[in-house]
This record gives sequence, C-alpha cells and structure tokens, in this order.
Amino acid sequence: MRIVLRQDVPNLGEAGTVQDVANGYARNFLIPRGMATLATVGELKSVENQQRVTARKIAKQEHALQALADKVSGQRLSFTARSGEQGRLYGSITAGDIAEQLSSVVGEEIDRRRVVLDEPIRSLGDHQVVVHLVGRLRPEITVVVTSENEEDAVQEASDEVETSNAAPDDAMQEDAAMDDPAVEEVAELEN
Repeated sequence: MRIVLRQDVPNLGEAGTVQDVANGYARNFLIPRGMATLATVGELKSVENQQRVTARKIAKQEHALQALADKVSGQRLSFTARSGEQGRLYGSITAGDIAEQLSSVVGEEIDRRRVVLDEPIRSLGDHQVVVHLVGRLRPEITVVVTSENEEDAVQEASDEVETSNAAPDDAMQEDAAMDDPAVEEVAELEN
C-alpha cells in the first residue's frame, strides 16, 4: 500500500515522503496514529509541491549558513578529563559540551542537536565530529581529549625542574653561611 508520511517514522522514512508498506502496517498502525495518509492523486501533488518549497528553503538556509560552515570547518577543540589507566574517561564528552565550546570559539550559537555523535566520547585521543548545520552543510571538526593526569604529570615535572634549579642556590647560600665565623660561634653555642 502506498502512503504519504505525515511525520518522521524510524526505520521507514521522513515526513513528506511516499513509501510502500504492508497493508496491515498502514491500516492498523500508521494511519490511525496520524503518522501517514493514503497516497491519493491530490495527496501526491501536495507532497510534490511541499518538497519544492522545502528544497528552496534549504537552499536559502545553506547560502545563509555557508560563512558559519567555513568558520566551523577544521576547528580543533581540546578537552581535558579525568581518565583511568586504559585511556577510558571517568565521565564523557557530550554533544552539549562540544557545542558549547564550539560556540565560544566561533562566536555564534550552535545548538547541541547539530553536533552529530552516535554516543558520547569516552576515550582519550583525537575524534572526528560532524556538525550538521543544514542540508548538505556538514563541516567536520576535531575533538582532542587529553587526560588531567598527563597535565598533572607535566606540571609536576616543570615544578621539579624549578625546584632543582632553585636548590643549588640554596645550597650555596648555606655553604656561604657556614664559612661565616659568626655562624660557627652560634653553632658551637647550640652544642
């Protein structure tokens, strides 16, 4: 049976498309719930007209959002998160997190629903993420997830270098103080 979908139906099609389905599926499920109607001649003309209007609308939106797509394309976002030994994150990086940081980098609001993630990012490394703006505008960005542990290790290493550079100066000052006769007298009095 040919039907016209009134709304998006998972595993079947999007609203406004013409589909061939089993008679029982159409009569008992889709049509009673208002998800579809029979594909009559008038309904098919209406769908064709609606598709032309939608195509023009999408073309206009693509033209308007092309500048934003150019800004977004190739962006590299860095996130730091706590992780375990195997490189698995204790939490996750979600589409909302990516959209928020991308909005601040680009300077324009990007909705979290535009960031295409099958599932949240839960591992360290580089991840390619698609941002679906409208129609065929789908720029890719790179999300880099690093561990807080790595940053802590780098910070500790730099602190150790600073303390090792400062330690010889302290030791030289102590040696110079020991050569001072007044310090030797104080040391003898303490004994």
